[in-house]
Amino acid sequence: MPSKVTVDVEGRTLGLSNLEKVLYPETGTTKGEIIQYYTHVAPVLLPHLRDRPVTRKRWPNGVEEASFFEKNAPRGTPDWVRTAELPTPGSTKDRETVDFIMADDLPTLVWLANLAVLELHVPQWTVDASGVGTNPDRLVVDLDPGAPANIIECCQVALLLGELFDDAGLPSYAKTSGSKGMQMYVGLDGSATDDEVSGYARGLAQRLEKEHPKLVISRMERAARGGKVFIDWSQNNGAKTTVAPYSVRARAHPTVSTPVTWDEVEQGARSKATKRLPLQFDIDDALARLDDDGDLLEPLFTDAHP
Repeated sequence: MPSKVTVDVEGRTLGLSNLEKVLYPETGTTKGEIIQYYTHVAPVLLPHLRDRPVTRKRWPNGVEEASFFEKNAPRGTPDWVRTAELPTPGSTKDRETVDFIMADDLPTLVWLANLAVLELHVPQWTVDASGVGTNPDRLVVDLDPGAPANIIECCQVALLLGELFDDAGLPSYAKTSGSKGMQMYVGLDGSATDDEVSGYARGLAQRLEKEHPKLVISRMERAARGGKVFIDWSQNNGAKTTVAPYSVRARAHPTVSTPVTWDEVEQGARSKATKRLPLQFDIDDALARLDDDGDLLEPLFTDAHP
């Protein structure tokens, strides 16, 4: 593969560089392969990014070297890349607003991947036609295991949460984080504020902590999480973001945040694995699953509940 090429992506001319650079030393996965992955997965990834300001995490020298989060549009952003100037209350850099990238199309996605953007993180709300943030259209809970708990315990907690959502008449959907844990989603109709959604999710987390104190914790204290799964309800705060479905993660291998079926969650909850944990998917696995199953999170676009 040449080091630098010029390509046409849906009518946009892009210069792609350092395609042979290894970003994942353990597997030898190159930047060119990451760009190829994002190109192939774009038809299902882009709907989950559309109209959402994207916080990116970049590893210009690979996952074993330094990384940085990036919210604002970087210097040299092409004029065809859509941006949205949005307020950033409480910014650590004392910015009142930030020009966020809106990754709505394939050229923008390829451009970001060429910048060694590996991880894409988005909020649970979108930007409307006037450029204003809306109420959330998704509820999310992040299941974060405290060692020695792992994704097996996350699956067990996901099943418990799924039952609560079912009892409330709310279809829920699960995906791996691509790292240690999982996330669960419920589609919303946008009538509730982020504070209301956070409060509801917090109530569910506290209920499960009370009912299953050896398995679940709803409090933020890291010191208390050992062997338990932290249900992070705070991800619904409008200022927070969650890794997007189908985003690559910067682990030793190029793992992917991958939607899973409830049958797979049930199997994971019963797993006795000690070495090869269940529900671990890399870029090749994710693409093969899409060929077989399509986007398991597609119902989120139609299942909206108050």
